[in-house]
Amino acid sequence: MGIPRFLNVWGTHQFWVGFFNALGVGKIVFSSETSEEQYREYGKGRITMDSCYPVKALAGHMGELLHRDINLLFVPMIYSLPSFLKGHVVDTLSCTRVMMSVENLKAGFLREKDEFSQRGIKFVSPFVPFAEPEILPKYLWESLKEYIPGLSLEETAKAVKEGFKALDTFEGKMREKSLEIMKWCVKNKRPALLVLARPYHMDPGIGHEIDGEFQPYGYPVLWYNYLPLHDWLLDWLFGDEIRAGIIKSPFDISDVWTSSYSSNTNEIIWGAKFAARFPWITGVIRLSSYECGMDQPTFTPVQKIVESSGTLFFKFGELDETKPAGSVKIRVETIVYYLEKYSQEIVRKKLIRLKPVPSELLT
Repeated sequence: MGIPRFLNVWGTHQFWVGFFNALGVGKIVFSSETSEEQYREYGKGRITMDSCYPVKALAGHMGELLHRDINLLFVPMIYSLPSFLKGHVVDTLSCTRVMMSVENLKAGFLREKDEFSQRGIKFVSPFVPFAEPEILPKYLWESLKEYIPGLSLEETAKAVKEGFKALDTFEGKMREKSLEIMKWCVKNKRPALLVLARPYHMDPGIGHEIDGEFQPYGYPVLWYNYLPLHDWLLDWLFGDEIRAGIIKSPFDISDVWTSSYSSNTNEIIWGAKFAARFPWITGVIRLSSYECGMDQPTFTPVQKIVESSGTLFFKFGELDETKPAGSVKIRVETIVYYLEKYSQEIVRKKLIRLKPVPSELLT
């Protein structure tokens, strides 16, 4: 079983590991992280549409897996995503261009000859509505039953539960790690940075490892999608606004974003609100890829939310396939200068607006 390490798989990979392990399909092979070499060797000439670079890069991932020891290439068309904001927003849909990219890029491998059948590899790309777990087993079963002999709908439904369980376990560990880092910041009076981006920007070939550039300077870097969600923490940050009737819950973003249909966008907006309130997050880094139509409308609202609290805001927009190593290092040095100069004052001012620090953060 080969699965491209691309796009929305970055936020759901633990589901697929849990799901396929429960079905006992054998070894799961993920493609390598995105790189220029991967695209040039396996993806060049396969692209049938103009799009953002993260979508184009999928051609390289699919092509690489065709040269690996697999007999089934699984590339999900993810329509909606699991989200901790579900129930508090209108919907949790994925980008439609990202979802449809699978079929468009598949055509690139069929245009001159059927490279799947030539290599003895079956291709399957199920429609995946993560936000509707009650119908998800049916879609997966109908796509896989041809390739997994004897597979039943009941087995698929049980595997889906195992997949969600694996995803929840993984995200729980990540949120606890983030809390551990935040406690370290409180204890050592050190600021942290928060990254607001799409989950696939964790791919070094897509996000250019910008988050890692801050590590040598001693600034912990948190990602919005793995922030801790403990009741005591959210009450400390959002409780006054709930009791004042400004928002209905800690996860309510309707006060700043009414078009809450996109999962990643919703979580980026919420992450901006969290960063604006948590004292020890003194800087926010926004990443966005070239031609991302989903990100365009959010640039100004996110910046306003962050800067209205006095938190520093930095944007690396229009990232593309060229690794801008030199310019990134220069910008990082500039950002570190501002963090060192203003962070302690930012923490002091943000603490004044809140009630005393919860004891749970001091342990």
